[in-house]
Amino acid sequence: MRKVYGKGGHTIMTNKKSLGNIAIDMFVYMFLILIALSMLVPFLNVFSKSFSEEWAVVSGKVGIIPKGFQIQTMQFVVTSKQFLNAFGVSVYITLLGTLCNMLMTVTTAYVLSKRHLPGTKMVLLLFVFSMLFSGGLIPNYLLMKELKLINNLAVLVLPGLISVYNMLIVKNYFESLPSSIEESATLDGANNITILFKIILPLSMPVLATISLFYAVAHWNDYFAPMIYISKPALKTLQLYLRDVVLEADTATMGVATKSVDDMMNVSSEGVRAATIIASTVPILAAYPFLQKYFIKGILIGSVKG
Repeated sequence: MRKVYGKGGHTIMTNKKSLGNIAIDMFVYMFLILIALSMLVPFLNVFSKSFSEEWAVVSGKVGIIPKGFQIQTMQFVVTSKQFLNAFGVSVYITLLGTLCNMLMTVTTAYVLSKRHLPGTKMVLLLFVFSMLFSGGLIPNYLLMKELKLINNLAVLVLPGLISVYNMLIVKNYFESLPSSIEESATLDGANNITILFKIILPLSMPVLATISLFYAVAHWNDYFAPMIYISKPALKTLQLYLRDVVLEADTATMGVATKSVDDMMNVSSEGVRAATIIASTVPILAAYPFLQKYFIKGILIGSVKG
């Protein structure tokens, strides 16, 4: 800030920055650009390998731009029966799991946001305790086995129906809403379910979109739970299939040995791994633009007057 005297002796404040502040801003911007490039370059390298010819991938000459652009490798991957099956399982688990997660999270958070209800503090304490302490991997596995959930897709949804951390975020958001909204709805004869689903949830779209994205990404990227509880090839998720592809050394053991010789022309194992990674990443990345608007939307402006 700098003072400038105008006509009549009036003081005008300007936002002209000093050279020192400009230098600091340039340093910060350059530092952030370097961090962004360090994250983007590996992704571009994998992307380029998935669309480069076999000789370029095998010889290690692929950088961030494809060498000898071709789409055979990507076609080879996305038309694989094993890939399509794993992709379908992941989509199913992501949609079903996110829906169940949000239903349980919203209803639990709404009840716990009512501090006047008896026992809410004790219930909240139990939730926090479960977030800090768990039974461990072996007891959880034995429990899932006892419940007949091994090699059952329900095992990827039921044990994690509620993330306590996400539930607390939603609870705090509900508590920040003006109480006069619910009071007005109650006077008009609305019950708790009507208030929750027709008033509170529409006003909570920013937090709901964010938490939904958290749950969806967690389900889509989860490979540890399928690796522990799922052994049937038909029930493997995309991330578990991707793990098998990355660990295998050649395409013959990637579940794609049934492809014809013509299909495998100009296709390398390294290119197949890269194409599988890209095909597994793009779907969840595509969801971000549709939800981003809710992250910054001020939906409560003007919702309560007076």
